[in-house]
Amino acid sequence: MLTDQQKQDYQRDGYLVLPGFKSLDEIALLRARAAQIVNQFDPTEAAGIFTTREQEKSTDDYFLGSDNTIRCFFEEEAFGADGQLKQDKSLSINKIGHAMHDLDPVFRAFSADARLAAVARDLGLADARVWQSMYIFKQPGIGGEVRWHQDATYFDTTPISVTTFWFALEDATLDNGCLWAEPGGHRGPLRERFVRHGDQVAVEKLDGTPWPDDSTAVPLECKAGSLVCFHGLLPHYSAPNRSPVSRHAYTLHATDGATAYSARNWIQRDAAFPARGFI
Repeated sequence: MLTDQQKQDYQRDGYLVLPGFKSLDEIALLRARAAQIVNQFDPTEAAGIFTTREQEKSTDDYFLGSDNTIRCFFEEEAFGADGQLKQDKSLSINKIGHAMHDLDPVFRAFSADARLAAVARDLGLADARVWQSMYIFKQPGIGGEVRWHQDATYFDTTPISVTTFWFALEDATLDNGCLWAEPGGHRGPLRERFVRHGDQVAVEKLDGTPWPDDSTAVPLECKAGSLVCFHGLLPHYSAPNRSPVSRHAYTLHATDGATAYSARNWIQRDAAFPARGFI
């Protein structure tokens, strides 16, 4: 699937952008299904707010219970001082997570892609296991910042194998909060580890290497339909979206089944609900 040059670029930079990987028709189906899920979501029953800041404090039962089901999370800035939504629910959701790729037929059809399986193999996942899916809205005006992080923080394996597959469902630009990454940063250390003990979580500090800044980071602007693949140790970030245009994206996180998946990772599966591959 990938050319030798693309494989070399990935090894050098820690990421790879593949334009036009998904068609506009495939994107439209996924977006329509996401809209249905949000429309059916009743925040009066239970709800959560997603943030990447102070995760030990902000992680609650609603979030932890989303590991193997489908739940909606609001943007941090969705609510006014009176505690009410400042705008329509459809413009207030931060993301849907975290098992749509297994539990929802439309999301499963988008994720179960033989071409995606081939890309995963070419990137080194001999036996890909998909643990998490997220539909990210990056809402206009209130789309939250996602701080610098590494995805291996949340999906620890020995050796590290987690690989991210990020689909642009709309054009991702500097204005609406595209991804930023540090080319070659995947050759650095793992800085943090997010671990779960029952209903408690903790962030273990492993290395004090500073996060990148504008002198080393580059924006990954891309068109709708693009697939961005990146290594689990690659530092990446996205700025708040203050533009009038949303930046929808869909993300999958996969590890290699040949590696040892940590029992302290926040998402676990058992024989009744095993982590599956892309096909």
